[in-house]
Amino acid sequence: MPVPLDELPVHQAPLSMRHMVSSDRNAYDRYYLNAHDRSGDVFLITGLGVYPNLGVIDAYATVRRGDVQHAVRISDALGDDRSVPALGPYRIEVVEPLQRVRVVCDTPEHGVAFDMTFEGSFPAADEPRHVWRRNGRIALDAQRFAQVGTWSGTLNVDGADLPVDPDLWVGTRDRSWGIRPVGEAEPPGRAGDEPIEGFWWTYVPMRFEDHALLVILQEEADGTRVMNEAMRVFPAESGRPPEQLGWPEIDVHYGSGTRIPTGATLYLQQRGRKELVVEVEALGHVALNCGPGYGGDPDWAHGEWRGRGWVDGQRYDMTDPAVVGRVPFGVIDHVGRAVCGDREGWGLFEHASFGRHDPSGFADFTSVAP
Repeated sequence: MPVPLDELPVHQAPLSMRHMVSSDRNAYDRYYLNAHDRSGDVFLITGLGVYPNLGVIDAYATVRRGDVQHAVRISDALGDDRSVPALGPYRIEVVEPLQRVRVVCDTPEHGVAFDMTFEGSFPAADEPRHVWRRNGRIALDAQRFAQVGTWSGTLNVDGADLPVDPDLWVGTRDRSWGIRPVGEAEPPGRAGDEPIEGFWWTYVPMRFEDHALLVILQEEADGTRVMNEAMRVFPAESGRPPEQLGWPEIDVHYGSGTRIPTGATLYLQQRGRKELVVEVEALGHVALNCGPGYGGDPDWAHGEWRGRGWVDGQRYDMTDPAVVGRVPFGVIDHVGRAVCGDREGWGLFEHASFGRHDPSGFADFTSVAP
């Protein structure tokens, strides 16, 4: 039987929109959004994903306030109509495509509830297609667009109402789709005997008053760059296309004895070989492997089958040694403050570094900054 999306001229294969062109079990389609008040004390990260070849839809909402990280996870069977991104107490409404998105999560019993609307400050921008192979097999093949903006609405954390004022609250969002590891773990096979030596990743979308800055970097253990982008995005009314900023270089500043960054210095290049230096400060952070379900989260993973109508909440003490010990082995999203000349920007500083990374001087998984 056809599904509602079949009414629209959006097909790219002789298939109903009910079905994926790819039979890869790791096919996914996802929303990611974050919001903060620039203080570093409150940081919300939330998202929703569908996994058509696993028959699963799920969502999460994670808020860190002080030393407590609240996480809500919601999962259900994926229905035929994917035009409505909603399940249980969670929904996303695309109010105006590529400009305004409303997100609602009604789970106060788990310490998190909100009704918030994101307003894009600048046009959404395509990022490069992200392709990553492991032992010759595609581990990740995805497309994504990103946007910076402001937030309005209400947020309740552990019973406390926090007004979300767009003059103060900022954030970033992205939409991505393609192939990436999801669901229950596959048999390790060769990767079990020959694991990757290391993983290094940096993602910096920032909102300045007159432009957005997007920087993406991924490197192999020996420093080989496998993902690379730096651009500025200007207001739609300016008529200016995105400006590419050359081959970005970066110095990540790690806390002594850790791999937790305190900030970074970005070296970008405008036309005419004019250098653009951006100082990034890392403020409060959310560990993506403590509740949100990203790689290395032992409690839940995106796309896992947890049954119909599953809702779960968890509270993490971010000073607990057991929690602290797992944080460095996943991606960490930081509230980011950026300074470029006399301009100040706010957004996301996302970073991961585990295992070997020669440019940073890390020899193995136990290496830390001096």
